[in-house]
Amino acid sequence: MNIIANIKEIYGKRRMIYELAKSDFKKRFVGSYFGVFWMFMQPIVTVIIYFAVFQLGFKTNPPVGTDAPYVLWLVPGIVPWFFLNEAIAMTTGVLYEYNYLVKKVVFKISILPLIKMLSCFILHLIFLYITICVFFLYGYSPRVNWLQLLYYAICTFVLCLGISYTTSAINVFFKDMAQIVNICLQFGMWIVPIMWPYTMVGDYIWVLKLNPVFYLVEGYRDAFLNNTWFWDKPNLTLYFWLTTGIIFIIGAMIFKKLKPHFSDVL
Repeated sequence: MNIIANIKEIYGKRRMIYELAKSDFKKRFVGSYFGVFWMFMQPIVTVIIYFAVFQLGFKTNPPVGTDAPYVLWLVPGIVPWFFLNEAIAMTTGVLYEYNYLVKKVVFKISILPLIKMLSCFILHLIFLYITICVFFLYGYSPRVNWLQLLYYAICTFVLCLGISYTTSAINVFFKDMAQIVNICLQFGMWIVPIMWPYTMVGDYIWVLKLNPVFYLVEGYRDAFLNNTWFWDKPNLTLYFWLTTGIIFIIGAMIFKKLKPHFSDVL
């Protein structure tokens, strides 16, 4: 997959991609009495449950040096996970969902995961807005560090898109891929320090840093709570982009290799 040529083509079709992503977002709650309310309800209930279990039950505290209440430490870490979890789960089955477009010779199939990603990204931006409002309610003033939320959102987007090329392509031929992805996401949430501080693992923190999602979770927390910028972590930033780049290239290659057979199977 020629990345530069694809970027130019995507830019040329940006209007169509935007309209399809907006339509995809809207159709998720068409026919539902409470509509978009359900999209917010599950994540909010999840945050309340984790807050009750870890803060009220286990008396978990944020890492030493963090003055914010536990809930303000929890929310910035869990918001990027909500996006990652939904984006990968939704994009895995995108080729089946849009099989009528896959069978059209003139349609650029590789933009389908991108369309679904943008649909999920709209919801992510809304959650970021809600998170900012929560910080305002706790008496926090806007910080210049919040500007890097856009950077970390792009990081999350690129990582998810790279993974989605692999999972969506394989899912066409191996339908169990969607179930495997869901299990991995459920397991993955507990191996990333979202509800618990990474200081709990002591000298084994380097193992956590091997997971690129660690960079994202801590990055969102840095943006909201700390005076730390992403360039203050050059080694971790370089590792993240190298890992994400490899994941993206492998995903693009798998998608390109399997693409000629999609219409035959679907």
